[in-house]
Amino acid sequence: MRKICVVVTARPSYSRIKTALRAIQEHPDLELQLVVAASALLDRYGTAVNYIEKDGFKIDARVYMVLEGENPASMAKTTGLGMLELATVFDNLKPDVVVTVADRFETLATAVAASYMNIPVAHIQGGEVTGSIDEKVRHAVTKLADLHLVSTRCAAERVEKMGEERRKVFVTGCPSIDLAAEISDDPALNFNPFERYGGVGDLHELTNGYLVVMQHPVTTEHEMARRHVQETLEAVYEINMPTLWFWPNVDAGSDGTSNGIRTFREQHRPENIHFFKNMEPTDFLRLLYSSKALIGNSSVGIRECSYLGVPVVNIGTRQAGRERGANVIDVGYRKSEIVAAIQKQTSNGRMRSDTLYGSGKAGERIAGVLAESPLQIEKRLTY
Repeated sequence: MRKICVVVTARPSYSRIKTALRAIQEHPDLELQLVVAASALLDRYGTAVNYIEKDGFKIDARVYMVLEGENPASMAKTTGLGMLELATVFDNLKPDVVVTVADRFETLATAVAASYMNIPVAHIQGGEVTGSIDEKVRHAVTKLADLHLVSTRCAAERVEKMGEERRKVFVTGCPSIDLAAEISDDPALNFNPFERYGGVGDLHELTNGYLVVMQHPVTTEHEMARRHVQETLEAVYEINMPTLWFWPNVDAGSDGTSNGIRTFREQHRPENIHFFKNMEPTDFLRLLYSSKALIGNSSVGIRECSYLGVPVVNIGTRQAGRERGANVIDVGYRKSEIVAAIQKQTSNGRMRSDTLYGSGKAGERIAGVLAESPLQIEKRLTY
């Protein structure tokens, strides 16, 4: 029985790995060890751990490692603290493989700790190009990893060009697309988001259309985070369509983004915007599917929305260089650009589904690869 230790460190990381957790748990040759850490444990970022437990997963360890500050220094110190704490967890659990997801600073802490303890590292979503420091982290984790479970063919080719062996690179697709595929047969908004999740702001009638906004700070532009979100707030306020706005993540600049939102809310009392901390992954996807468009800079616009055919207005540099479908319009931070793009995307209507990031079987494929020896299997380039 191979012990697979998966480390979930943030709200989006759970949706990126949920179906793989389920598949690992159900695989006869694998034992799931689940570690929940960092902002996934914190109420101010939506307490993702509650949804993890509600879905029936047993948590083997919790790692509190986030230092207050939401600035570059606190990110660096959180990474260091994470290495210390995770090393202890790995020493106690003694996993055969550690799985880490994507490109966050907590991902780097996970990979470094496991590597120095001679525990093989499996990296999900390597080989992609993005803006800010995330790309550096992603590629650094690639070099620390022993097994590469990538989302696209292009990502696989990039990992190989970085010197990784072809037989250790697997195109599995992205597990978040599995969740999108699960709801695609019956995607209707079958719950009231205000009753189920509360939030702050006026309640809206959503049947005539609404926007969803998820805008995070960009770590290399963290000092401008407040100004950036201000432009988006003013654009959405001018459009005056019911809008469901989600709180930013824990990266450097988060305080600037949060303060910008609070100040705007106090000064303008926007009747068309309602603010949420978090939602269960499938509820969030249903909300996205029924929306007129997603606004902001979250990778959900690039990944899940491409599969669901949801129009996206992608703002700024955070997703620069990432493969994307025809559902995305890229704009700068100016209010006028954002307004024009929202108007265009909401008039376009639903887009054609794009399987660039997978077709809905990534979790099963990841579990299958983890159950086999990397030295005995070759790369598969089909979904």
